[in-house]
Amino acid sequence: MIFYENTVKKSVAKGLIPENIFKRINNAFIAIDTTNDLGLFDIKKLKSSGQRTYYRLRKGKYRAVFFIEDGNYFVISIAKREEIYHKWE
Repeated sequence: MIFYENTVKKSVAKGLIPENIFKRINNAFIAIDTTNDLGLFDIKKLKSSGQRTYYRLRKGKYRAVFFIEDGNYFVISIAKREEIYHKWE
């Protein structure tokens, strides 16, 4: 299953993330969840914290940062490339 943080949901509702971008990202996660194949899309591993390994999914100028836990995908952030990596420095 795919779970989105409340901040992601609010950003989509406020229009900070374009709806067409969110649909593309959501469709990508549905495909990944169905096939369990991270190689379908441009996904890279980010730095790991103690217990979690974070990944990023690229769709155009936007990036989705997520982690996988018990076969579920937790999307914690979606933003433009210029904005998203500042959160991870």
